[in-house]
Amino acid sequence: MTAKTNAARPRGRQFFFNPGPTNIPDRILGAMNRATMDFFDPTFLEIQTRATEGVKRVLKTKQTVLFYSANGHGAWEAALVNCFAPGDTILMLESGHFSGNWSEMAQSLGYKVETLHADWRRGVALADVEKRLAADKAHDIKGILVVHNETATGVATPIGDVRKAMDRAKHPALLLADTISSLGSFDFRMDDWGVDVVVGGSQKGLMMVTGMSFTGISDKALARSEKTATPKSYWGWKAMQAMKPQRFPGTTPVHLFFGLDEAVRVIDEEGLENVFVRHRRLASAARAAIAHWGGGAKNDLKISSKGIDGKIGALELLCADPARVSDSVSAILVPDGHDANAFRKLALDRYNLSLGGGLGPLMGRVFRIGHLGDLNEPMLLGALATVEMALADAGIPHKSGGVTAAIASLRGA
Repeated sequence: MTAKTNAARPRGRQFFFNPGPTNIPDRILGAMNRATMDFFDPTFLEIQTRATEGVKRVLKTKQTVLFYSANGHGAWEAALVNCFAPGDTILMLESGHFSGNWSEMAQSLGYKVETLHADWRRGVALADVEKRLAADKAHDIKGILVVHNETATGVATPIGDVRKAMDRAKHPALLLADTISSLGSFDFRMDDWGVDVVVGGSQKGLMMVTGMSFTGISDKALARSEKTATPKSYWGWKAMQAMKPQRFPGTTPVHLFFGLDEAVRVIDEEGLENVFVRHRRLASAARAAIAHWGGGAKNDLKISSKGIDGKIGALELLCADPARVSDSVSAILVPDGHDANAFRKLALDRYNLSLGGGLGPLMGRVFRIGHLGDLNEPMLLGALATVEMALADAGIPHKSGGVTAAIASLRGA
Protein backbone atom coordinates (compact mmCIF):
# COMPACT_ATOMS: atom_id res chain seq x y z
CA MET A 1 0.00 0.00 0.00
CA THR A 2 1.25 3.46 -0.88
CA ALA A 3 -0.36 5.63 1.81
CA LYS A 4 -0.80 5.54 5.55
CA THR A 5 -4.13 4.47 6.95
CA ASN A 6 -5.86 7.29 8.76
CA ALA A 7 -6.35 6.72 12.46
CA ALA A 8 -9.83 8.24 12.32
CA ARG A 9 -12.54 8.37 9.68
CA PRO A 10 -11.95 11.26 7.23
CA ARG A 11 -13.99 14.41 7.67
CA GLY A 12 -16.90 15.35 5.46
CA ARG A 13 -20.11 13.59 4.63
CA GLN A 14 -19.77 9.88 3.93
CA PHE A 15 -19.94 9.03 0.24
CA PHE A 16 -22.59 6.32 0.42
CA PHE A 17 -22.57 4.10 -2.66
CA ASN A 18 -24.14 0.93 -1.34
CA PRO A 19 -27.02 -0.31 -3.50
CA GLY A 20 -29.49 0.34 -0.71
CA PRO A 21 -30.37 2.00 1.43
CA THR A 22 -29.50 5.01 -0.66
CA ASN A 23 -28.87 8.70 -0.18
CA ILE A 24 -31.96 10.54 1.05
CA PRO A 25 -32.53 14.06 -0.33
CA ASP A 26 -32.66 16.75 2.33
CA ARG A 27 -36.14 17.79 1.23
CA ILE A 28 -37.46 14.28 1.92
CA LEU A 29 -35.84 14.25 5.35
CA GLY A 30 -37.28 17.72 5.91
CA ALA A 31 -40.76 16.54 4.99
CA MET A 32 -40.54 14.01 7.82
CA ASN A 33 -39.32 16.60 10.31
CA ARG A 34 -42.74 17.68 11.49
CA ALA A 35 -45.10 17.14 14.37
CA THR A 36 -47.13 13.95 14.63
CA MET A 37 -50.57 14.12 13.01
CA ASP A 38 -53.65 12.08 13.84
CA PHE A 39 -53.83 9.43 11.15
CA PHE A 40 -57.59 9.94 10.89
CA ASP A 41 -57.13 13.67 10.28
CA PRO A 42 -58.47 14.61 6.81
CA THR A 43 -55.19 16.36 6.03
CA PHE A 44 -53.22 13.18 6.68
CA LEU A 45 -55.70 11.00 4.78
CA GLU A 46 -55.14 13.28 1.81
CA ILE A 47 -51.36 12.82 2.14
CA GLN A 48 -51.72 9.04 2.41
CA THR A 49 -54.00 8.90 -0.61
CA ARG A 50 -51.71 11.15 -2.66
CA ALA A 51 -48.62 9.08 -1.80
CA THR A 52 -50.45 5.85 -2.68
CA GLU A 53 -51.53 7.21 -6.06
CA GLY A 54 -47.96 8.35 -6.66
CA VAL A 55 -46.56 4.87 -6.04
CA LYS A 56 -49.19 3.50 -8.42
CA ARG A 57 -47.84 5.83 -11.11
CA VAL A 58 -44.30 4.55 -10.52
CA LEU A 59 -45.57 0.95 -10.67
CA LYS A 60 -47.62 1.86 -13.76
CA THR A 61 -50.72 0.24 -12.35
CA LYS A 62 -54.33 1.14 -11.69
CA GLN A 63 -54.81 -1.82 -9.38
CA THR A 64 -54.54 -2.19 -5.59
CA VAL A 65 -51.44 -1.11 -3.66
CA LEU A 66 -51.07 -1.93 0.06
CA PHE A 67 -48.33 -0.72 2.40
CA TYR A 68 -46.61 -2.26 5.43
CA SER A 69 -44.48 -1.00 8.31
CA ALA A 70 -41.70 -3.42 7.33
CA ASN A 71 -38.73 -3.76 5.03
CA GLY A 72 -38.95 -5.68 1.77
CA HIS A 73 -38.86 -9.06 3.48
CA GLY A 74 -42.19 -8.20 5.07
CA ALA A 75 -43.73 -7.55 1.66
CA TRP A 76 -42.22 -10.84 0.45
CA GLU A 77 -44.08 -12.66 3.21
CA ALA A 78 -47.31 -10.75 2.62
CA ALA A 79 -47.24 -11.76 -1.04
CA LEU A 80 -46.68 -15.43 -0.21
CA VAL A 81 -49.21 -15.92 2.59
CA ASN A 82 -52.00 -14.16 0.72
CA CYS A 83 -51.51 -15.94 -2.59
CA PHE A 84 -50.67 -19.54 -1.69
CA ALA A 85 -52.00 -22.36 0.45
CA PRO A 86 -49.79 -24.73 2.46
CA GLY A 87 -48.29 -27.36 0.18
CA ASP A 88 -48.63 -25.28 -3.00
CA THR A 89 -45.78 -25.51 -5.50
CA ILE A 90 -43.97 -22.31 -6.43
CA LEU A 91 -41.40 -21.92 -9.21
CA MET A 92 -38.47 -19.62 -8.42
CA LEU A 93 -36.48 -18.18 -11.32
CA GLU A 94 -32.96 -18.14 -9.87
CA SER A 95 -30.99 -14.93 -10.15
CA GLY A 96 -28.75 -14.76 -7.08
CA HIS A 97 -28.67 -14.29 -3.34
CA PHE A 98 -32.06 -12.62 -2.97
CA SER A 99 -33.96 -15.09 -5.12
CA GLY A 100 -32.49 -17.72 -2.81
CA ASN A 101 -33.62 -15.79 0.27
CA TRP A 102 -37.18 -15.52 -1.02
CA SER A 103 -37.16 -19.26 -1.75
CA GLU A 104 -36.00 -20.03 1.78
CA MET A 105 -38.80 -17.90 3.19
CA ALA A 106 -41.38 -19.72 1.07
CA GLN A 107 -40.07 -23.09 2.21
CA SER A 108 -40.21 -22.01 5.86
CA LEU A 109 -43.87 -21.10 5.39
CA GLY A 110 -44.74 -24.58 4.14
CA TYR A 111 -44.69 -24.13 0.38
CA LYS A 112 -42.92 -26.42 -2.06
CA VAL A 113 -40.30 -24.46 -3.97
CA GLU A 114 -38.88 -25.63 -7.26
CA THR A 115 -35.90 -23.61 -8.51
CA LEU A 116 -35.23 -23.05 -12.18
CA HIS A 117 -31.46 -22.77 -11.93
CA ALA A 118 -29.37 -20.25 -13.81
CA ASP A 119 -25.86 -18.90 -14.11
CA TRP A 120 -25.84 -15.87 -11.81
CA ARG A 121 -23.93 -13.92 -14.45
CA ARG A 122 -26.74 -14.23 -16.99
CA GLY A 123 -29.99 -15.10 -15.28
CA VAL A 124 -32.58 -17.64 -16.27
CA ALA A 125 -33.16 -18.49 -19.95
CA LEU A 126 -36.69 -17.62 -21.04
CA ALA A 127 -36.85 -20.76 -23.18
CA ASP A 128 -36.31 -22.79 -20.00
CA VAL A 129 -39.19 -20.99 -18.32
CA GLU A 130 -41.56 -21.76 -21.18
CA LYS A 131 -40.38 -25.37 -21.40
CA ARG A 132 -40.93 -26.00 -17.69
CA LEU A 133 -44.38 -24.44 -17.67
CA ALA A 134 -45.46 -26.29 -20.81
CA ALA A 135 -44.47 -29.55 -19.10
CA ASP A 136 -46.69 -28.74 -16.11
CA LYS A 137 -49.83 -30.16 -17.69
CA ALA A 138 -51.67 -30.45 -14.36
CA HIS A 139 -50.84 -26.84 -13.47
CA ASP A 140 -49.36 -27.87 -10.14
CA ILE A 141 -47.23 -24.71 -10.16
CA LYS A 142 -49.36 -22.03 -8.54
CA GLY A 143 -46.94 -19.13 -8.71
CA ILE A 144 -43.74 -17.91 -10.34
CA LEU A 145 -41.35 -15.77 -8.31
CA VAL A 146 -38.82 -13.54 -10.04
CA VAL A 147 -36.49 -10.80 -8.84
CA HIS A 148 -36.62 -8.00 -11.39
CA ASN A 149 -33.21 -6.68 -10.41
CA GLU A 150 -30.90 -8.95 -8.40
CA THR A 151 -29.18 -6.56 -6.02
CA ALA A 152 -26.39 -9.05 -5.30
CA THR A 153 -25.32 -9.54 -8.92
CA GLY A 154 -26.49 -6.53 -10.91
CA VAL A 155 -28.43 -8.78 -13.31
CA ALA A 156 -31.94 -7.74 -14.39
CA THR A 157 -34.63 -10.15 -15.61
CA PRO A 158 -37.06 -8.99 -18.35
CA ILE A 159 -40.38 -9.43 -16.56
CA GLY A 160 -42.47 -8.70 -19.64
CA ASP A 161 -40.73 -11.54 -21.45
CA VAL A 162 -41.40 -13.89 -18.53
CA ARG A 163 -45.10 -13.10 -18.89
CA LYS A 164 -44.90 -13.82 -22.63
CA ALA A 165 -43.31 -17.20 -21.88
CA MET A 166 -46.14 -17.95 -19.44
CA ASP A 167 -48.74 -16.96 -22.02
CA ARG A 168 -47.16 -19.09 -24.73
CA ALA A 169 -47.27 -22.05 -22.35
CA LYS A 170 -50.90 -21.12 -21.50
CA HIS A 171 -50.10 -21.42 -17.81
CA PRO A 172 -52.44 -19.88 -15.18
CA ALA A 173 -49.87 -19.39 -12.39
CA LEU A 174 -49.61 -16.06 -10.63
CA LEU A 175 -46.58 -13.94 -11.55
CA LEU A 176 -44.89 -12.30 -8.55
CA ALA A 177 -42.03 -9.83 -9.05
CA ASP A 178 -39.61 -8.27 -6.57
CA THR A 179 -38.82 -4.69 -7.66
CA ILE A 180 -37.03 -3.59 -4.50
CA SER A 181 -33.83 -2.45 -6.22
CA SER A 182 -35.33 -1.56 -9.61
CA LEU A 183 -38.47 0.46 -8.95
CA GLY A 184 -37.95 4.14 -9.60
CA SER A 185 -34.60 3.42 -11.26
CA PHE A 186 -35.58 1.72 -14.49
CA ASP A 187 -38.82 0.86 -16.20
CA PHE A 188 -41.40 -1.40 -14.64
CA ARG A 189 -44.93 -1.87 -15.98
CA MET A 190 -47.15 -3.88 -13.67
CA ASP A 191 -50.32 -3.77 -15.76
CA ASP A 192 -48.78 -3.93 -19.24
CA TRP A 193 -46.58 -6.88 -18.23
CA GLY A 194 -49.38 -8.78 -16.50
CA VAL A 195 -47.69 -8.95 -13.11
CA ASP A 196 -50.03 -10.23 -10.39
CA VAL A 197 -48.10 -9.16 -7.30
CA VAL A 198 -45.28 -6.62 -7.11
CA VAL A 199 -43.05 -6.32 -4.05
CA GLY A 200 -41.39 -2.95 -3.45
CA GLY A 201 -39.54 -1.05 -0.75
CA SER A 202 -38.98 2.56 0.24
CA GLN A 203 -35.22 2.69 0.69
CA LYS A 204 -33.79 2.50 -2.83
CA GLY A 205 -35.17 4.16 -5.95
CA LEU A 206 -37.85 5.92 -3.92
CA MET A 207 -35.06 7.67 -1.93
CA MET A 208 -36.73 7.09 1.44
CA VAL A 209 -35.69 5.74 4.83
CA THR A 210 -35.93 2.00 5.35
CA GLY A 211 -39.09 0.72 7.01
CA MET A 212 -41.88 0.92 4.46
CA SER A 213 -42.68 -1.76 1.90
CA PHE A 214 -45.68 -2.43 -0.30
CA THR A 215 -47.35 -4.81 -2.70
CA GLY A 216 -49.08 -4.01 -5.95
CA ILE A 217 -51.89 -6.56 -6.28
CA SER A 218 -53.87 -7.57 -9.36
CA ASP A 219 -57.56 -8.40 -9.21
CA LYS A 220 -56.62 -12.02 -9.98
CA ALA A 221 -54.29 -12.13 -6.97
CA LEU A 222 -56.90 -10.50 -4.72
CA ALA A 223 -59.41 -13.16 -5.75
CA ARG A 224 -56.86 -15.89 -5.03
CA SER A 225 -56.17 -14.38 -1.59
CA GLU A 226 -59.82 -14.84 -0.62
CA LYS A 227 -59.39 -18.61 -0.98
CA THR A 228 -55.95 -19.31 0.51
CA ALA A 229 -55.72 -21.17 3.80
CA THR A 230 -52.31 -19.95 4.98
CA PRO A 231 -52.70 -18.47 8.47
CA LYS A 232 -52.17 -14.70 8.46
CA SER A 233 -53.03 -11.77 10.68
CA TYR A 234 -50.79 -8.73 10.30
CA TRP A 235 -50.29 -9.48 6.60
CA GLY A 236 -53.94 -10.14 5.71
CA TRP A 237 -55.03 -8.12 2.69
CA LYS A 238 -58.75 -8.33 3.36
CA ALA A 239 -58.59 -6.45 6.64
CA MET A 240 -56.26 -3.82 5.19
CA GLN A 241 -58.82 -2.97 2.51
CA ALA A 242 -61.63 -2.42 4.99
CA MET A 243 -61.12 1.35 4.78
CA LYS A 244 -60.05 3.81 2.11
CA PRO A 245 -57.27 4.76 2.23
CA GLN A 246 -55.84 1.53 3.57
CA ARG A 247 -56.22 0.61 7.22
CA PHE A 248 -53.08 -0.51 9.07
CA PRO A 249 -53.05 -3.23 11.75
CA GLY A 250 -52.29 -0.85 14.61
CA THR A 251 -50.81 2.61 14.21
CA THR A 252 -50.36 4.10 10.75
CA PRO A 253 -46.71 5.13 10.08
CA VAL A 254 -47.56 8.79 9.45
CA HIS A 255 -43.98 10.06 9.13
CA LEU A 256 -43.15 7.45 6.51
CA PHE A 257 -46.07 8.72 4.45
CA PHE A 258 -44.87 12.31 4.90
CA GLY A 259 -41.54 11.27 3.40
CA LEU A 260 -43.07 9.09 0.69
CA ASP A 261 -45.38 11.89 -0.41
CA GLU A 262 -42.36 14.16 -0.88
CA ALA A 263 -40.37 11.41 -2.62
CA VAL A 264 -43.13 10.98 -5.19
CA ARG A 265 -43.16 14.74 -5.69
CA VAL A 266 -39.41 14.69 -6.37
CA ILE A 267 -39.90 11.98 -9.00
CA ASP A 268 -42.84 13.79 -10.58
CA GLU A 269 -40.87 17.02 -10.86
CA GLU A 270 -38.08 15.30 -12.79
CA GLY A 271 -40.48 13.09 -14.72
CA LEU A 272 -40.42 9.31 -14.31
CA GLU A 273 -39.09 8.65 -17.81
CA ASN A 274 -36.36 11.25 -17.26
CA VAL A 275 -35.43 9.44 -14.04
CA PHE A 276 -34.91 6.29 -16.09
CA VAL A 277 -32.78 8.13 -18.66
CA ARG A 278 -30.61 9.59 -15.89
CA HIS A 279 -30.09 6.19 -14.29
CA ARG A 280 -29.15 4.58 -17.62
CA ARG A 281 -26.71 7.40 -18.37
CA LEU A 282 -24.97 7.19 -14.99
CA ALA A 283 -24.97 3.38 -14.99
CA SER A 284 -23.38 3.36 -18.44
CA ALA A 285 -20.64 5.66 -17.15
CA ALA A 286 -19.98 3.35 -14.20
CA ARG A 287 -19.78 0.37 -16.55
CA ALA A 288 -17.35 2.25 -18.79
CA ALA A 289 -15.05 2.81 -15.81
CA ILE A 290 -15.29 -0.83 -14.73
CA ALA A 291 -14.51 -2.11 -18.23
CA HIS A 292 -11.51 0.23 -18.42
CA TRP A 293 -10.15 -0.86 -15.03
CA GLY A 294 -10.25 -4.48 -16.17
CA GLY A 295 -8.75 -3.77 -19.57
CA GLY A 296 -11.77 -5.30 -21.28
CA ALA A 297 -11.25 -8.67 -19.58
CA LYS A 298 -13.74 -11.48 -20.18
CA ASN A 299 -13.28 -14.01 -17.40
CA ASP A 300 -14.41 -17.50 -18.39
CA LEU A 301 -16.45 -18.56 -15.37
CA LYS A 302 -19.90 -19.39 -14.09
CA ILE A 303 -21.45 -18.48 -10.75
CA SER A 304 -24.10 -20.33 -8.79
CA SER A 305 -25.22 -20.77 -5.19
CA LYS A 306 -22.34 -23.23 -4.87
CA GLY A 307 -19.72 -20.63 -5.72
CA ILE A 308 -17.54 -19.44 -8.59
CA ASP A 309 -16.54 -22.02 -11.18
CA GLY A 310 -13.47 -20.67 -12.97
CA LYS A 311 -10.66 -18.21 -12.43
CA ILE A 312 -10.96 -14.44 -12.14
CA GLY A 313 -7.90 -12.94 -13.79
CA ALA A 314 -8.95 -9.29 -13.88
CA LEU A 315 -11.58 -6.85 -12.67
CA GLU A 316 -14.82 -7.35 -14.56
CA LEU A 317 -18.51 -6.55 -14.31
CA LEU A 318 -20.24 -9.63 -12.90
CA CYS A 319 -23.20 -9.39 -15.30
CA ALA A 320 -22.08 -11.01 -18.55
CA ASP A 321 -25.20 -10.27 -20.61
CA PRO A 322 -25.31 -6.68 -21.95
CA ALA A 323 -29.06 -7.01 -22.41
CA ARG A 324 -29.57 -7.66 -18.70
CA VAL A 325 -27.23 -5.17 -17.04
CA SER A 326 -28.74 -3.36 -14.09
CA ASP A 327 -29.08 0.41 -14.14
CA SER A 328 -29.15 0.61 -10.34
CA VAL A 329 -26.18 -1.50 -9.18
CA SER A 330 -22.94 -2.86 -10.61
CA ALA A 331 -21.24 -5.88 -9.05
CA ILE A 332 -17.51 -6.08 -9.79
CA LEU A 333 -15.47 -9.27 -9.63
CA VAL A 334 -11.98 -8.86 -8.14
CA PRO A 335 -9.03 -10.96 -9.34
CA ASP A 336 -8.13 -14.19 -7.56
CA GLY A 337 -5.84 -13.63 -4.59
CA HIS A 338 -7.48 -10.32 -3.61
CA ASP A 339 -10.07 -9.72 -0.91
CA ALA A 340 -12.99 -7.49 -1.91
CA ASN A 341 -13.98 -6.97 1.72
CA ALA A 342 -10.48 -5.79 2.67
CA PHE A 343 -10.66 -3.39 -0.27
CA ARG A 344 -14.05 -2.08 0.88
CA LYS A 345 -12.74 -1.55 4.41
CA LEU A 346 -9.79 0.40 3.06
CA ALA A 347 -12.10 2.59 0.95
CA LEU A 348 -14.30 3.28 3.97
CA ASP A 349 -11.54 3.86 6.54
CA ARG A 350 -9.26 5.93 4.34
CA TYR A 351 -11.69 7.82 2.11
CA ASN A 352 -15.10 7.53 3.80
CA LEU A 353 -16.53 5.77 0.74
CA SER A 354 -19.08 3.06 1.52
CA LEU A 355 -19.44 0.30 -1.08
CA GLY A 356 -21.57 -2.83 -1.11
CA GLY A 357 -20.06 -6.26 -0.49
CA GLY A 358 -20.54 -9.66 -2.03
CA LEU A 359 -23.33 -11.82 -0.62
CA GLY A 360 -23.41 -15.57 -0.11
CA PRO A 361 -20.82 -17.31 -2.31
CA LEU A 362 -19.69 -13.90 -3.61
CA MET A 363 -18.52 -12.69 -0.21
CA GLY A 364 -14.96 -11.42 -0.50
CA ARG A 365 -15.00 -11.92 -4.28
CA VAL A 366 -17.17 -8.97 -5.29
CA PHE A 367 -17.74 -5.34 -4.39
CA ARG A 368 -20.81 -3.43 -5.51
CA ILE A 369 -21.36 0.16 -6.56
CA GLY A 370 -24.91 1.41 -6.12
CA HIS A 371 -25.87 4.06 -8.68
CA LEU A 372 -29.51 4.72 -7.94
CA GLY A 373 -31.82 7.23 -6.36
CA ASP A 374 -30.62 10.76 -5.57
CA LEU A 375 -27.52 10.79 -7.80
CA ASN A 376 -25.84 13.05 -10.33
CA GLU A 377 -22.63 13.22 -12.35
CA PRO A 378 -20.35 14.86 -9.74
CA MET A 379 -21.41 12.33 -7.11
CA LEU A 380 -20.78 9.36 -9.40
CA LEU A 381 -17.46 10.66 -10.71
CA GLY A 382 -16.30 11.37 -7.17
CA ALA A 383 -17.10 7.82 -6.14
CA LEU A 384 -15.41 6.30 -9.19
CA ALA A 385 -12.29 8.39 -8.63
CA THR A 386 -12.17 7.23 -5.02
CA VAL A 387 -12.65 3.60 -6.03
CA GLU A 388 -9.68 3.96 -8.37
CA MET A 389 -7.51 5.42 -5.59
CA ALA A 390 -8.54 2.61 -3.26
CA LEU A 391 -7.80 -0.03 -5.91
CA ALA A 392 -4.28 1.37 -6.19
CA ASP A 393 -3.85 1.51 -2.42
CA ALA A 394 -5.06 -2.09 -2.07
CA GLY A 395 -2.72 -3.32 -4.78
CA ILE A 396 -5.55 -4.71 -6.91
CA PRO A 397 -4.42 -4.89 -10.55
CA HIS A 398 -6.29 -2.43 -12.76
CA LYS A 399 -5.77 -0.03 -15.63
CA SER A 400 -5.81 3.57 -14.43
CA GLY A 401 -8.01 6.11 -16.17
CA GLY A 402 -11.42 4.67 -15.39
CA VAL A 403 -12.79 8.09 -14.48
CA THR A 404 -11.71 9.45 -17.86
CA ALA A 405 -13.60 6.58 -19.49
CA ALA A 406 -16.68 7.44 -17.41
CA ILE A 407 -16.44 11.09 -18.45
CA ALA A 408 -16.20 10.09 -22.10
CA SER A 409 -19.33 7.95 -21.64
CA LEU A 410 -21.22 10.84 -20.04
CA ARG A 411 -20.17 13.32 -22.71
CA GLY A 412 -21.15 10.93 -25.47
CA ALA A 413 -24.53 10.04 -23.98
